[in-house]
Amino acid sequence: MFEKGEYVVCGNKGVCVVEDVTTLNISGIDKERKYYILKPVYMAGSTVYIPVDTAEESMRRVLSHEEADLLIASIPQIPQIVNTNDKLLEQEYRNCMKTNSCREWVKIIKTIYQRKQRRLEAGRKVTAVDAKYFRIAEDNLYGELAISLNMAKDQVEDYIIKEMEKEEKGLYI
Repeated sequence: MFEKGEYVVCGNKGVCVVEDVTTLNISGIDKERKYYILKPVYMAGSTVYIPVDTAEESMRRVLSHEEADLLIASIPQIPQIVNTNDKLLEQEYRNCMKTNSCREWVKIIKTIYQRKQRRLEAGRKVTAVDAKYFRIAEDNLYGELAISLNMAKDQVEDYIIKEMEKEEKGLYI
């Protein structure tokens, strides 16, 4: 069970704070059923209601600081999406997003980054689908890591780059 004040990741809403765990007094809704009332951190003015009894399907705790650092250290080993058919690639991106997994978000970011480099070298533009999923995956990943690492969302990318450079130089013992 998630506690009031705890940070969670909830489906496509990203990082949320559990504002309350209560029943809802709304007509047509079971008055006995408990709900998590969530406030998305990066979507001002939004509120999400998730039934407690089905929450494990769509919610998980935000990574701890240690888990975030381990994820960043493992980025070089996370594989890209292997898909030779561009028409099926968007479905693959969607499948990765549905998992609500940081590793899958990294996979999308790495895949699209490499595709973007190849397309630009060939004098072609980035596809709209790639641009869309790159932004969504980055938003989700950086939003969660910002909470985990206790920093501003716009500082996360630089932090990841610095940590990966340390890894490359063998500064980790």
